[in-house]
Amino acid sequence: MAARIQNMTEGRPGKLIFSFALPLMVGNVFQQLYTVVDTMVVGKYLGVGALAALGAADWMNWMMLGIVQGFAQGCAIRMSREFGAGDYAGLRDVIGNAGVLSALFSLLLAGAGQLAARPVLVLLQTPGDILGDALLYLRVMYLGVPVMMAYNLLACVLRSLGDGKTPLQAMAVASAANIALDLLFVMVFQWGIAGAAAATLIAQALSGLFCLYHVGKLEMLRLGRANLRLQKGVAPNLLGLGFPMAFQNCIIAVGGMIVQFVVNGSGVVFIAGFTATNKLYGVLEIAATSYGYAMITYVGQNLGAGRHRRIRQGTRAALAIAAATSLVIAAVMLAFGRVILSGFISGTPQEVEQAMGTAYFYLAVMSVGLPVLYVLHVLRSAIQGMGNTALPMASGVVEFLMRTAAALYLPLLAGEAGIFFAEPAAWLGADVVLAASYFAVARRRLRNEEE
Repeated sequence: MAARIQNMTEGRPGKLIFSFALPLMVGNVFQQLYTVVDTMVVGKYLGVGALAALGAADWMNWMMLGIVQGFAQGCAIRMSREFGAGDYAGLRDVIGNAGVLSALFSLLLAGAGQLAARPVLVLLQTPGDILGDALLYLRVMYLGVPVMMAYNLLACVLRSLGDGKTPLQAMAVASAANIALDLLFVMVFQWGIAGAAAATLIAQALSGLFCLYHVGKLEMLRLGRANLRLQKGVAPNLLGLGFPMAFQNCIIAVGGMIVQFVVNGSGVVFIAGFTATNKLYGVLEIAATSYGYAMITYVGQNLGAGRHRRIRQGTRAALAIAAATSLVIAAVMLAFGRVILSGFISGTPQEVEQAMGTAYFYLAVMSVGLPVLYVLHVLRSAIQGMGNTALPMASGVVEFLMRTAAALYLPLLAGEAGIFFAEPAAWLGADVVLAASYFAVARRRLRNEEE
């Protein structure tokens, strides 16, 4: 297990970042696989209405997951720094405090989600014929928020030490379990959309237990009672890192809900087509999020070790690798997008044709703008790794404003198709803020060029 821990303060930055990100990409493939299977099972066996309900709940579900992931990633920034500095006692304090704060925060989120689910769906003008299924899906998913938090925090602990392979194995286990349970709960037990949600939660619980087992095998991470007491020098810092990242993901998701609000006024078939492509969103940014995780770990470790010049070198290398990756993914999606999307859509020939037209056009627009998204992930994560989560949060606000403005006004100018340009517009707005923020933070944080 110890062999999986990776010190990223030595060696070629580009090679380190790519080799760390690669197993995370494969792990994300497994994670997206069971998301895609969820959608395929629902779309193929429960019909267009159930697929539209899944889409109506999508952004609310993503918002909760984004808040959880953001908080855990914020804690990982401090973990990477302590590991890079070789302060294992401090690392144990950070992990213990992060565990206590995450448990309390997840319970608060679970309760708030249950209270807000129906009012928000109604506010978004979710069509009445899919409201019940969308609400049921969210209720089940929100019950599992502590499970989501446990997995994400444990995976962040491992990634902060440079271990990208164990989270990959955890996702492989979760993917296999989710696919099997999807088929069992939806097709055999006939539990409908609630069965798809339950399968996802059980799969996440298994992946969390897998990570917990491997964290427990690391001697340097053996926690005592003292590590679980909230400390003045640790807990406030973790909250200061985690809350801005959680808020950033939350505000981005609110922008997505506004997009969904506009889409909900276009009919069930249009919603289904839009949902089919939205479910590929995660596939499009698989490598981007992996490079982001790698950058947080790489920058955090090198900052803790005082290797400031390597941070700039690593950021340049990551931008080049990310741009090349995005072009390859875009080409694949443009070439084979219709074939992939056909697995999500069922119904009458007329419904399928209409939904496919909507889905592929949206996919093409996002694919062309993919390099912009990849730059966003690298720069945002580099800034976060340097300990500044406020400026990335500001970029999230700009992303929200751009997405909202585009969603509300572009359909007035270009018809229904205008909504498809809301995502690229949001990415571009965030990139402008992040580029300026990176240079500002790098100048301030990396003044000392001594190796």
